[in-house]
Amino acid sequence: MEKRAVVTAGTGGIGLETALGLAAAGYAVTVVGRNAERGAAAVERIAAVATAGNPVFAQADLSSLGETRALAARLAAAGPLAVLVNNVGAMYEQRQRTVDGIEATFAVNHISPYLLTELLLETLRAADRSRIVNVSSSAIRAAKRSFDAVEPPGGYYGFHWYGRAELAHLAYTFHLAERLRGTGVSVFAADPGGAATTMTDRTMRSPTIVSPGLRLLWPLVRRTFERATSGPAATAARPSLFVATEASLEGKTGLLIGPDARPATPSRRSVSPQVVRDVLALSRQWAPLTTT
Repeated sequence: MEKRAVVTAGTGGIGLETALGLAAAGYAVTVVGRNAERGAAAVERIAAVATAGNPVFAQADLSSLGETRALAARLAAAGPLAVLVNNVGAMYEQRQRTVDGIEATFAVNHISPYLLTELLLETLRAADRSRIVNVSSSAIRAAKRSFDAVEPPGGYYGFHWYGRAELAHLAYTFHLAERLRGTGVSVFAADPGGAATTMTDRTMRSPTIVSPGLRLLWPLVRRTFERATSGPAATAARPSLFVATEASLEGKTGLLIGPDARPATPSRRSVSPQVVRDVLALSRQWAPLTTT
């Protein structure tokens, strides 16, 4: 039976490189994206290196919980799933809300992949062994720490809010790993480090993505960001590919793999019981697993 893998935001950047690596490793890959033209181009590239089943494009806007639910249903109908890579991510220069009324940074980087993962757990359990890979970010160091509401207090600064959403998803990742321990479903976080992607190219141009204190040092901050995000996407995809395919990780779970494809020590906040409780409460509030 063919091994199926799904990569969200898989039509470009790190996601596409991850999909290419999985296809070359013998997985039948489905890439998820919003744009059908980019999807078709991605499938063509993936097919050229695939060693197993034909690649597939699944169109979905993951800022919408309705489309996320519909995507989960389509993916589940296709049969057991061996690998789910939650690669989708977004950073916004200005505050935005989704069609569901959720602050967009938190919705795209945490709520949507949380919902997709939860809805696909039975599909993942149906595979002989399966892995969930949640792509993380070092931006969690700049995260606001409050999770008693979707939007933290204070002004909107894209980089800090992005880090906060990534911190929420990392805390969920470690919680899920413990929850699924012994079920045959392993859960990992992968930090790609920096890469030159459309998102980083767009957002790094604007000092408004950081708090006023950092704006005073913007020339220095920007140069630091640019150096950190100058690497190729293929290199940044290595941690995701490692945790998705590495045989030595069989039976292991709950690891954070860094840019060097080695285990890294998670931040204390990402394993804080209080953070986990608050993140789960927010997740269940905004994305209930059953609808009426």
